[in-house]
Amino acid sequence: MFSGFMVNAWLVASIAAVVAGLIGFFVVLRGAAFVAHAVPNGSFAGAAGAGLLGINVLLGLGAFSLLGALGIGVLGRRDRLDVATALTLVAMLGLGALFVSFTAESASPAYSLLFGEVLGVANNQLLPTALLALAAIGALAVLYRPLLLSTVLAEVGAARGIPSARIDLCFLACVALATTLSVPVVGTTLIFSLMIGAPAAARSLAKRPASALALSVAIALATVWLSIALAYDMNLPVGFFVGVLSAVAYALGRGWAAWRRRGPASAAAG
Repeated sequence: MFSGFMVNAWLVASIAAVVAGLIGFFVVLRGAAFVAHAVPNGSFAGAAGAGLLGINVLLGLGAFSLLGALGIGVLGRRDRLDVATALTLVAMLGLGALFVSFTAESASPAYSLLFGEVLGVANNQLLPTALLALAAIGALAVLYRPLLLSTVLAEVGAARGIPSARIDLCFLACVALATTLSVPVVGTTLIFSLMIGAPAAARSLAKRPASALALSVAIALATVWLSIALAYDMNLPVGFFVGVLSAVAYALGRGWAAWRRRGPASAAAG
Protein backbone atom coordinates (compact mmCIF):
# COMPACT_ATOMS: atom_id res chain seq x y z
CA MET A 1 0.00 0.00 0.00
CA PHE A 2 2.97 2.34 0.55
CA SER A 3 5.30 1.18 -2.18
CA GLY A 4 5.72 1.72 -5.92
CA PHE A 5 3.00 3.69 -7.68
CA MET A 6 1.05 4.07 -4.42
CA VAL A 7 3.59 6.61 -3.12
CA ASN A 8 2.51 9.04 -5.83
CA ALA A 9 -1.13 8.44 -4.95
CA TRP A 10 -0.59 9.27 -1.28
CA LEU A 11 1.47 12.39 -2.08
CA VAL A 12 -0.88 13.88 -4.66
CA ALA A 13 -4.00 13.01 -2.67
CA SER A 14 -2.55 14.70 0.42
CA ILE A 15 -1.68 17.83 -1.55
CA ALA A 16 -5.16 17.94 -3.06
CA ALA A 17 -6.80 17.47 0.34
CA VAL A 18 -4.87 20.35 1.91
CA VAL A 19 -5.77 22.76 -0.89
CA ALA A 20 -9.39 21.58 -1.07
CA GLY A 21 -9.77 21.99 2.70
CA LEU A 22 -8.42 25.55 2.62
CA ILE A 23 -10.24 26.77 -0.48
CA GLY A 24 -13.38 24.84 0.41
CA PHE A 25 -13.72 26.67 3.72
CA PHE A 26 -14.31 29.93 1.87
CA VAL A 27 -16.49 28.16 -0.70
CA VAL A 28 -18.82 27.08 2.11
CA LEU A 29 -18.57 30.41 3.92
CA ARG A 30 -19.51 32.32 0.76
CA GLY A 31 -22.30 29.93 -0.25
CA ALA A 32 -20.50 29.12 -3.51
CA ALA A 33 -21.08 25.36 -3.59
CA PHE A 34 -22.56 25.54 -7.10
CA VAL A 35 -19.39 27.26 -8.31
CA ALA A 36 -17.26 24.53 -6.71
CA HIS A 37 -19.36 21.99 -8.60
CA ALA A 38 -19.43 23.81 -11.93
CA VAL A 39 -15.75 24.69 -12.34
CA PRO A 40 -14.44 21.09 -12.00
CA ASN A 41 -17.15 19.71 -14.28
CA GLY A 42 -16.55 22.44 -16.85
CA SER A 43 -12.81 21.76 -16.80
CA PHE A 44 -13.64 18.45 -18.48
CA ALA A 45 -13.57 20.42 -21.74
CA GLY A 46 -9.96 21.39 -21.08
CA ALA A 47 -9.02 17.76 -20.48
CA ALA A 48 -10.72 16.73 -23.70
CA GLY A 49 -9.02 19.54 -25.61
CA ALA A 50 -5.62 18.63 -24.18
CA GLY A 51 -6.13 15.01 -25.20
CA LEU A 52 -7.08 16.12 -28.68
CA LEU A 53 -3.95 18.29 -29.05
CA GLY A 54 -1.66 15.76 -27.39
CA ILE A 55 -0.49 18.09 -24.59
CA ASN A 56 -0.34 17.73 -20.81
CA VAL A 57 -3.83 17.28 -19.40
CA LEU A 58 -3.05 19.59 -16.48
CA LEU A 59 -2.54 22.45 -18.94
CA GLY A 60 -6.00 21.93 -20.41
CA LEU A 61 -7.57 21.57 -16.99
CA GLY A 62 -5.88 24.72 -15.74
CA ALA A 63 -6.82 26.81 -18.77
CA PHE A 64 -10.51 25.88 -18.77
CA SER A 65 -10.81 25.99 -14.98
CA LEU A 66 -9.46 29.52 -14.98
CA LEU A 67 -11.57 30.59 -17.95
CA GLY A 68 -14.68 29.14 -16.37
CA ALA A 69 -14.02 30.73 -12.98
CA LEU A 70 -13.29 34.14 -14.48
CA GLY A 71 -16.34 33.83 -16.72
CA ILE A 72 -18.53 33.26 -13.68
CA GLY A 73 -16.96 36.22 -11.91
CA VAL A 74 -17.31 38.61 -14.85
CA LEU A 75 -20.83 37.61 -15.87
CA GLY A 76 -22.29 37.09 -12.41
CA ARG A 77 -23.24 39.37 -9.56
CA ARG A 78 -21.87 39.13 -6.03
CA ASP A 79 -25.17 38.02 -4.55
CA ARG A 80 -26.41 36.02 -7.57
CA LEU A 81 -23.86 33.80 -9.30
CA ASP A 82 -26.23 30.94 -10.08
CA VAL A 83 -27.27 32.00 -13.61
CA ALA A 84 -23.74 32.89 -14.70
CA THR A 85 -22.45 29.64 -13.18
CA ALA A 86 -25.05 27.53 -14.98
CA LEU A 87 -24.45 29.20 -18.35
CA THR A 88 -20.68 28.87 -18.02
CA LEU A 89 -21.01 25.21 -17.08
CA VAL A 90 -23.22 24.24 -20.01
CA ALA A 91 -20.99 26.17 -22.43
CA MET A 92 -17.86 24.33 -21.27
CA LEU A 93 -19.59 20.95 -21.22
CA GLY A 94 -20.73 21.60 -24.78
CA LEU A 95 -17.15 22.33 -25.83
CA GLY A 96 -16.00 19.17 -24.08
CA ALA A 97 -18.53 17.08 -25.99
CA LEU A 98 -17.34 18.72 -29.23
CA PHE A 99 -13.68 17.99 -28.52
CA VAL A 100 -14.38 14.37 -27.61
CA SER A 101 -16.41 13.88 -30.80
CA PHE A 102 -13.43 14.76 -32.99
CA THR A 103 -11.51 11.63 -32.11
CA ALA A 104 -12.25 8.52 -30.11
CA GLU A 105 -8.65 8.37 -28.88
CA SER A 106 -9.11 11.39 -26.63
CA ALA A 107 -12.29 10.06 -25.05
CA SER A 108 -10.71 7.50 -22.71
CA PRO A 109 -8.31 9.80 -20.80
CA ALA A 110 -10.88 12.58 -20.74
CA TYR A 111 -13.64 10.36 -19.35
CA SER A 112 -11.23 8.87 -16.79
CA LEU A 113 -10.98 12.34 -15.23
CA LEU A 114 -14.69 12.22 -14.45
CA PHE A 115 -14.04 9.56 -11.81
CA GLY A 116 -10.41 10.15 -10.82
CA GLU A 117 -7.08 8.44 -11.41
CA VAL A 118 -5.46 8.61 -7.99
CA LEU A 119 -3.95 5.13 -8.40
CA GLY A 120 -2.48 6.07 -11.78
CA VAL A 121 -0.60 9.28 -10.94
CA ALA A 122 2.62 9.48 -12.96
CA ASN A 123 5.93 10.83 -11.68
CA ASN A 124 5.78 13.80 -14.06
CA GLN A 125 2.54 14.96 -12.41
CA LEU A 126 4.07 15.45 -8.96
CA LEU A 127 5.99 18.66 -9.62
CA PRO A 128 3.19 20.48 -11.52
CA THR A 129 0.70 19.49 -8.81
CA ALA A 130 3.00 20.71 -6.04
CA LEU A 131 3.63 24.02 -7.83
CA LEU A 132 -0.10 24.58 -8.37
CA ALA A 133 -0.73 23.82 -4.71
CA LEU A 134 1.90 26.33 -3.60
CA ALA A 135 0.40 28.93 -5.90
CA ALA A 136 -3.11 28.33 -4.54
CA ILE A 137 -1.99 28.40 -0.88
CA GLY A 138 0.13 31.50 -1.46
CA ALA A 139 -2.74 33.32 -3.17
CA LEU A 140 -5.10 32.39 -0.36
CA ALA A 141 -2.61 33.59 2.25
CA VAL A 142 -2.44 36.99 0.54
CA LEU A 143 -6.22 37.17 0.19
CA TYR A 144 -7.06 35.78 3.62
CA ARG A 145 -7.88 38.95 5.56
CA PRO A 146 -9.70 40.91 2.84
CA LEU A 147 -11.46 37.75 1.65
CA LEU A 148 -12.65 36.90 5.15
CA LEU A 149 -13.80 40.44 5.82
CA SER A 150 -15.64 40.81 2.51
CA THR A 151 -17.31 37.44 3.09
CA VAL A 152 -18.40 37.81 6.69
CA LEU A 153 -18.82 41.60 6.90
CA ALA A 154 -19.28 42.82 3.34
CA GLU A 155 -20.43 46.31 4.33
CA VAL A 156 -17.46 46.81 6.65
CA GLY A 157 -15.11 45.59 3.94
CA ALA A 158 -16.58 48.02 1.43
CA ALA A 159 -16.25 50.87 3.94
CA ARG A 160 -12.57 50.01 4.36
CA GLY A 161 -12.03 50.21 0.63
CA ILE A 162 -11.74 46.49 -0.12
CA PRO A 163 -12.52 45.98 -3.84
CA SER A 164 -15.11 43.23 -3.57
CA ALA A 165 -15.28 42.56 -7.32
CA ARG A 166 -11.53 42.07 -7.53
CA ILE A 167 -11.51 39.87 -4.44
CA ASP A 168 -14.26 37.74 -5.98
CA LEU A 169 -12.22 37.21 -9.16
CA CYS A 170 -9.10 36.32 -7.18
CA PHE A 171 -11.06 33.86 -5.09
CA LEU A 172 -12.53 32.23 -8.19
CA ALA A 173 -8.99 31.91 -9.57
CA CYS A 174 -8.05 30.04 -6.37
CA VAL A 175 -10.99 27.69 -6.96
CA ALA A 176 -9.65 27.10 -10.49
CA LEU A 177 -6.20 26.23 -9.13
CA ALA A 178 -7.70 23.82 -6.60
CA THR A 179 -9.72 22.22 -9.38
CA THR A 180 -6.71 21.75 -11.64
CA LEU A 181 -4.65 19.86 -9.10
CA SER A 182 -7.54 17.93 -7.53
CA VAL A 183 -9.42 16.63 -10.57
CA PRO A 184 -6.81 13.96 -11.44
CA VAL A 185 -7.11 12.63 -7.89
CA VAL A 186 -10.86 12.25 -7.30
CA GLY A 187 -12.36 13.30 -10.64
CA THR A 188 -14.59 16.14 -11.72
CA THR A 189 -17.80 14.53 -10.50
CA LEU A 190 -16.65 14.26 -6.88
CA ILE A 191 -14.07 16.98 -6.24
CA PHE A 192 -16.80 19.32 -5.05
CA SER A 193 -17.66 16.81 -2.33
CA LEU A 194 -14.11 17.09 -1.00
CA MET A 195 -14.31 20.90 -1.15
CA ILE A 196 -17.71 20.98 0.54
CA GLY A 197 -17.99 18.03 2.93
CA ALA A 198 -14.88 18.62 5.06
CA PRO A 199 -15.18 22.44 5.26
CA ALA A 200 -18.90 22.26 6.05
CA ALA A 201 -18.23 19.76 8.83
CA ALA A 202 -15.42 21.95 10.17
CA ARG A 203 -17.64 25.01 10.16
CA SER A 204 -20.17 23.13 12.31
CA LEU A 205 -17.50 22.01 14.77
CA ALA A 206 -15.35 25.15 15.12
CA LYS A 207 -16.36 28.75 15.74
CA ARG A 208 -13.16 30.64 14.92
CA PRO A 209 -12.01 30.90 11.27
CA ALA A 210 -8.44 29.77 11.97
CA SER A 211 -9.63 26.72 13.91
CA ALA A 212 -12.19 25.89 11.23
CA LEU A 213 -9.53 26.13 8.51
CA ALA A 214 -7.21 23.76 10.36
CA LEU A 215 -10.02 21.34 11.08
CA SER A 216 -11.20 21.49 7.46
CA VAL A 217 -7.74 20.44 6.24
CA ALA A 218 -7.56 17.67 8.86
CA ILE A 219 -10.95 16.24 7.85
CA ALA A 220 -10.09 16.46 4.14
CA LEU A 221 -6.80 14.62 4.74
CA ALA A 222 -8.54 11.93 6.79
CA THR A 223 -11.13 11.55 4.03
CA VAL A 224 -8.67 11.00 1.19
CA TRP A 225 -6.33 8.81 3.22
CA LEU A 226 -9.13 6.54 4.36
CA SER A 227 -10.60 6.54 0.85
CA ILE A 228 -7.33 5.40 -0.71
CA ALA A 229 -6.84 2.68 1.89
CA LEU A 230 -10.40 1.36 1.43
CA ALA A 231 -10.20 1.57 -2.37
CA TYR A 232 -6.91 -0.33 -2.39
CA ASP A 233 -8.20 -3.00 -0.03
CA MET A 234 -11.67 -3.43 -1.59
CA ASN A 235 -10.78 -2.72 -5.24
CA LEU A 236 -13.48 -0.06 -5.56
CA PRO A 237 -13.28 3.51 -6.98
CA VAL A 238 -11.60 6.08 -4.76
CA GLY A 239 -14.21 8.67 -5.71
CA PHE A 240 -16.97 6.54 -4.23
CA PHE A 241 -15.35 6.59 -0.80
CA VAL A 242 -14.50 10.29 -1.05
CA GLY A 243 -18.15 11.12 -1.68
CA VAL A 244 -19.51 8.86 1.03
CA LEU A 245 -16.99 9.84 3.69
CA SER A 246 -17.45 13.54 2.92
CA ALA A 247 -21.18 13.17 3.41
CA VAL A 248 -20.64 11.25 6.65
CA ALA A 249 -18.29 13.95 7.95
CA TYR A 250 -20.84 16.64 7.19
CA ALA A 251 -23.66 14.67 8.82
CA LEU A 252 -21.58 14.11 11.95
CA GLY A 253 -20.66 17.78 12.09
CA ARG A 254 -24.28 18.87 11.79
CA GLY A 255 -25.32 16.33 14.39
CA TRP A 256 -22.71 17.57 16.84
CA ALA A 257 -23.72 21.19 16.26
CA ALA A 258 -27.37 20.35 16.86
CA TRP A 259 -26.55 18.45 20.06
CA ARG A 260 -24.38 21.31 21.30
CA ARG A 261 -27.20 23.81 20.75
CA ARG A 262 -29.73 21.54 22.45
CA GLY A 263 -27.65 21.33 25.64
CA PRO A 264 -27.91 25.02 26.67
CA ALA A 265 -31.55 25.11 25.56
CA SER A 266 -32.39 22.14 27.79
CA ALA A 267 -30.51 23.68 30.70
CA ALA A 268 -32.36 26.97 30.29
CA ALA A 269 -35.72 25.18 30.14
CA GLY A 270 -34.89 23.27 33.29
